[in-house]
Amino acid sequence: PGKPWGAVETGQWRETREIQRSYLEEVVTKIHGLKDQFEVLQYGALSQDADKYPLYAIKSKNWSDDKPYVLITGGVHGYETSGVHGALLFLQDRATHYSEHFNILVAPCVSPWGYETIQRWNAQGVDPNRSFNPDGEVVEGRSFNPEAATEESSALIAFLKEQKVQQWTCHLDLHETTDTDESEFRPAKAARDGIVDSQPGEIPDGFYLVQDKTSPKPDWFKAMIDSVRKVTHIAPADSDGNMIGELVTQEGVIAIPCKTSLGLCAGVTNSPYRTTTEVYPDSPQATADQCNQAQLACIEGALNHIISAAATCAQ
Repeated sequence: PGKPWGAVETGQWRETREIQRSYLEEVVTKIHGLKDQFEVLQYGALSQDADKYPLYAIKSKNWSDDKPYVLITGGVHGYETSGVHGALLFLQDRATHYSEHFNILVAPCVSPWGYETIQRWNAQGVDPNRSFNPDGEVVEGRSFNPEAATEESSALIAFLKEQKVQQWTCHLDLHETTDTDESEFRPAKAARDGIVDSQPGEIPDGFYLVQDKTSPKPDWFKAMIDSVRKVTHIAPADSDGNMIGELVTQEGVIAIPCKTSLGLCAGVTNSPYRTTTEVYPDSPQATADQCNQAQLACIEGALNHIISAAATCAQ
């Protein structure tokens, strides 16, 4: 207690993780089933088992410079199931329609080892959703702080650079919050970092969005929340007007500092429209299917608003 983990402790932690589901069967099979509609691209593989953990992105076929560029990421935290399957649901049901308006790129499962082992961290004990800017500012006591670069983040960053997109329009990073955030992962983080006085948090019951203070876009966030409320409930603020210790800026939305500086995946592009989604699958008011549908509804609300805003500007 009080001493951060070294390589030995991280190795001991990794050896106790168990495979609980199949990335190849549950995710890769669905990705390969999209080959007739989209370009399916392998942009890397995880070094612990390259055959078992290939990294895939799916790209709409009809890219053109006169359409806005949209990035959707899921499974940055591999254990967050609806982020992965919400992204796949969008590809299966709605992406072809939206590809008439946008150039679309989807990375549905950024962290496949985490998916299989149902873990927040990668195999090296690093949080992938803090690893997209390892040179970002660390603020003592803040819950959002950048961590070391990971294979998962480095592979995606390199792949995005290869796309040579000068200006992204929208990036939706799909996440969820589970009871294990408090029961397992908060204590594990405290142990890893040598923190002895870690305080428990409260998990919001419902769907909410994480807003970048440097690009608030309130109308866009309202459009997403209004779309999601047709599928599942929106998380309320606590008695202090906060969620997870952050200020609620509008219904179902909290604001945090610049996502790029924090190392979050949602800050990996220069998109003015950018957010992280959160849904609560352990809520007694939600089912797994509702959580997947909520991710889909959020994507649709986001893209419909951008289409409408562009039409208004063109008039």
